Amino acid sequence: MSEQKSHWRYFTEALWSYNVALVQLLALCPALAVTTTATNGLGMGLATTLVLIITNAIISSLRHTISPAVRNPLMIGIIAGVVTMIDMAMNAWMHEMYKVLGLFIALIVTNCAVLGRAESFCSKNPVLPSMIDGLGMGLGFTWVLIVIGGVREILGSGTLFAGASLLLGEHFHWMELTLLPDFQGILLAILPPGAFIVLGFLLAFKRVVDRRRAERRSRSHGELVVLQ
Repeated sequence: MSEQKSHWRYFTEALWSYNVALVQLLALCPALAVTTTATNGLGMGLATTLVLIITNAIISSLRHTISPAVRNPLMIGIIAGVVTMIDMAMNAWMHEMYKVLGLFIALIVTNCAVLGRAESFCSKNPVLPSMIDGLGMGLGFTWVLIVIGGVREILGSGTLFAGASLLLGEHFHWMELTLLPDFQGILLAILPPGAFIVLGFLLAFKRVVDRRRAERRSRSHGELVVLQ
């Protein structure tokens, strides 16, 4: 039971407490560059999540056999191989989305978040916790991309998840929403400054939530001390 709680802690902390984009401030290049729509953010996030899970599993399983002298080059090689396979798969089966995200899919190789988790976590922990950590880190990154992309898309064009069927298939056409018909859009939202502005508001939101949670815990602890 304690092991299950530990695995759950890996996952939840990766989603919020150690979020790649909002806490570690890593992978900001794709977070700001591809998030002109929520669909682009979802596609990039899912690709990064898949890379994290697979590379974490491989590197963790080899952690006792990799020499420290060649560990970083070997990890980069493993990450590059996995990213290349995902890049080719997207080109084959999601070509329209690949034309939008193709360059940034290849750049996952240089994503500091992927290499950072491989070095700091996977090289020291078993396979299952490493995969759970990768899933949490990836989904934490994904929801940030979706929120940034969603806000920019709504303000920029009045739609949400435009082109979702290109990424997920025709069955997900229902996700493509027009929230503001005949909306002219705010150009700033879909330009690079819009990404920085939305990210800034997200960072501020997280700080406020964390501070209020800390204050509630402090009050609860004080009440328990008084009762005792």
